[in-house]
Amino acid sequence: MNKKHFLAALLAACLTLGLTACGGSGGEDEETGDAAPAGVAVQVEQVSADTIFAENTVSGQIAADDEATVMVAVNAKCTATYVEAGDIVRAGQALCTLELDSTLSSYNAANITYQSAVQSYNDQAAIFEKQIALQEKNVRDLKELYEIGAASQIEIDQAELQLQSSQATRNSTLAQLEAGMQSYKSNVEQLETVLENVDAKGNVVAPSSGTLVSFNAVEGGFVSSSMPVAVIDGVDQMKVMVQVSEALVPKLRAGDTADVAVSAVGGSYESVIRSIEKAANMQTKLYTVTLSLPAEAEGLLAGMFADVTFHTDTSENTIVVPTEAVLTSGDVQYVFVVEDNTAKYVQVTVGLTGNGVTEITSGLQAGQQLVTVGQAYLSDGDPVRIVSGDAESVKTPEPAPADGEDSGEA
Repeated sequence: MNKKHFLAALLAACLTLGLTACGGSGGEDEETGDAAPAGVAVQVEQVSADTIFAENTVSGQIAADDEATVMVAVNAKCTATYVEAGDIVRAGQALCTLELDSTLSSYNAANITYQSAVQSYNDQAAIFEKQIALQEKNVRDLKELYEIGAASQIEIDQAELQLQSSQATRNSTLAQLEAGMQSYKSNVEQLETVLENVDAKGNVVAPSSGTLVSFNAVEGGFVSSSMPVAVIDGVDQMKVMVQVSEALVPKLRAGDTADVAVSAVGGSYESVIRSIEKAANMQTKLYTVTLSLPAEAEGLLAGMFADVTFHTDTSENTIVVPTEAVLTSGDVQYVFVVEDNTAKYVQVTVGLTGNGVTEITSGLQAGQQLVTVGQAYLSDGDPVRIVSGDAESVKTPEPAPADGEDSGEA
């Protein structure tokens, strides 16, 4: 091939490539000829209000259950009965109703008084802390002034005496408040003992499921503190015992439900809190919570490990979104919503966190289109296109095509 023929062939090849590139730059699909959609592919869901529970999961062990004796530590009149001896009862079921209005009122009043005493102690302690901190600073300042001749030793002595007096007053006052607080706490604990196995309506509830071996309550009669109201045979049933912290224990109540998962048998059960220890373990400083497992639970053996999830701190009619939709940058939490096919950055405040969902207390409103897949690839103002189907195709968008190239994406 001579030089002239070679140059002609090269020119023809360049023209062919140019025409091909021009065809690709039109943004059309190779098969359909439709224009390829622009923007980052995302999936969205409409923001709505729902109910959310805070979840606290702790580990415990399965244990063999024993016969349950239901006692009420007060003589009271029975106003209604709901079971008979020989019945099968479930944990948390009402057995009878007692006339305990005055006792329940006393418990509520004692609890309010105790909480008030705790608040007074904390408030007074804070006041003393600030006062003594100022007096300690005054002593230090006077000593520094003394070094340069701007204060006398007498002034320092007087300031130190005042500080010592305040410290003595603080110790005496707080000791008195603490003594009163412990007295109120003792009253509450005594009434809690009386009301063990009794709910807020005066119903005596079964602490566990099983067969009602004996039942001594009669409508219109009286129950005695010296005789059990009922005896429940739960010998074939199992229970779960867990240790919880002082932060969690005030949020739990006998009769509340919890979810129990036992991986050894692959079982999940809804259980009922039977009892909560009133005192912490001396070594661990944790409180023992006992839950009754359903009688139909099979394959459980004493010593198996179980995960117990308590549901606390309910928020109703609040904005709830998937947790993965919320992004974090430093101390800021934010989401993306879609408005007019454009991503909008929205800073949010979060509240409770549940099973895969998070409460949003500010920043979002019901009806907005929240980005739930693809949000990690967005910036404020980015054009987006909403897609559905396999989320994997959304999570890894292709880079923007260079000029003259066809993205190959429909």
